[in-house]
Amino acid sequence: MKNKPLILVTNDDGADAKGLAKLIELMRPLGEVAVIASEQAMSGMSHAVTVKVPLMPRLVKDEDDFTMWITNGTPVDNVKLGKHTLLSRKPDIVVSGINHGSNAAINIIYSGTMGAVLEGAIDGIPGIGFSLDDYSPDADFSHVDEFVLKITRKVLDEGLPEGICLNVNFPKISDKPLKGIKSVRQAKARWIEEFEKRKDPFGRNYYWIGGSFVNGDKRKDTDEYALSENYVAVVPVKIDFTAHEYVDKLQFQ
Repeated sequence: MKNKPLILVTNDDGADAKGLAKLIELMRPLGEVAVIASEQAMSGMSHAVTVKVPLMPRLVKDEDDFTMWITNGTPVDNVKLGKHTLLSRKPDIVVSGINHGSNAAINIIYSGTMGAVLEGAIDGIPGIGFSLDDYSPDADFSHVDEFVLKITRKVLDEGLPEGICLNVNFPKISDKPLKGIKSVRQAKARWIEEFEKRKDPFGRNYYWIGGSFVNGDKRKDTDEYALSENYVAVVPVKIDFTAHEYVDKLQFQ
């Protein structure tokens, strides 16, 4: 067991999500798997942590090379719990997903899926966030196996530079096979929000957020373009938010 990599698996769609089950299935032959998943869906939680209520993990599976906890926390809470309390040693890799819905372009900053792997990167743990461009709870993940395994094995074998993790997005299944994997950059695209105004039974106003995703980035080296061409899009992501090119230009007298 000690020679096997310890793989920490989490997600942001909840412990019962079909994408999580697929990721667990794919990870188990690769090493010792520890799953720490939230009992409820945590989409859009980004890097949120729980500070107002206690975290209460429940051990629900304890088998050879496979354990699973369900928590009331966020994806980032789950990685923190794994790193600091629940696991007997530091994970060799954090894998998150497979998310029901794309986390390409600006979606990365909202994503609980990516928050989890960024949390791992803070402590030097290589991480991969996997997402499928299909929001259906019953999404079909049958076309991703080969690519999830190829990317995960590469990271297990070669590691990643400190402070870097991977954001991997798959096109929705179609009648055409995936063309391969593209290493690309984040597209310059964003959500245009809309707020639908409603009234509750007491006559009070409330708002329901919606909107549309707008991609004005027409370049061909982006995650959005790769997905549109039926490629798996892989974006290396940094935890360092510094605009290094602007530091020396930002001078104060």
